[in-house]
Amino acid sequence: MDVKIIALDLDGTTLDKNGKLSEETKDALMAAMDNGVNVCIASGRAFDALPIAVLEVPGIEYAITSNGAAIYKVKNKELIKAYKLLADSVDLILSMSKKYKRITFECFINGTAYAQKDYIENPLIVGDNVRSVEYIRRTRHPVDNIIDFIRKNKDNLDCMNIILGDQDIRKDIIEEISSKTSDVYITSASPVMLEFSYKDCGKASGLKFLSDYLGVDRDLVAAFGDADNDIDMIKFAGIGVAMANANEALKSEADYITLSNDENGVAYALKNILEII
Repeated sequence: MDVKIIALDLDGTTLDKNGKLSEETKDALMAAMDNGVNVCIASGRAFDALPIAVLEVPGIEYAITSNGAAIYKVKNKELIKAYKLLADSVDLILSMSKKYKRITFECFINGTAYAQKDYIENPLIVGDNVRSVEYIRRTRHPVDNIIDFIRKNKDNLDCMNIILGDQDIRKDIIEEISSKTSDVYITSASPVMLEFSYKDCGKASGLKFLSDYLGVDRDLVAAFGDADNDIDMIKFAGIGVAMANANEALKSEADYITLSNDENGVAYALKNILEII
């Protein structure tokens, strides 16, 4: 297939269940780039939380981060596109803490992730039994009071996350925030988390910006993902590839389904589906 850009989600897609980049996948990405394909990161992670092993793959030049809120040139962390949450939106999201008790917050500021100190020390205190404890401790900067910290920085937030100790309130929070503002993009990469950014964000928005920036038609773009926050990107790309471990909502929108992330599904697709290596 004629592909000029490949956009890769990381967790559950390019990385294995331990958050590692396999040598087979790395070699496949390098082979694709040797064949003239621009491989870019497309992640919900903040820039500073991106794995060094991925950033150091020779040839990867661009990173769509924070679900499209910030797009960087990887070299020197040069920001080329950014959105910020509106202050009123931040206040609305924070107000959820008055109604729902078993939640906590994270925020991303200029590519760095911040969270409550005691949550970082023990993520299970709010029932976070899906995300990696090691990943949280390694990538989040601790603050003593995350709500006060967010309020003080509410004019400068790339995005915010709510960590859910009770997944039954997930739908209620989405409906309440959606009913009170149209300025927030809401998505999720995990059952225990809701992710909020400015209304014009999303991985599809980031990928559209990058394809326009590089002068590449969307029909020549392929995207890989596994979760809800990848759906808009999969739909935007000319070729959408779902991992075998992806949720059913994403699979239903994909053009192809490859092997799982633990079976080097990205590498398999580059060779056997897209046939670009």
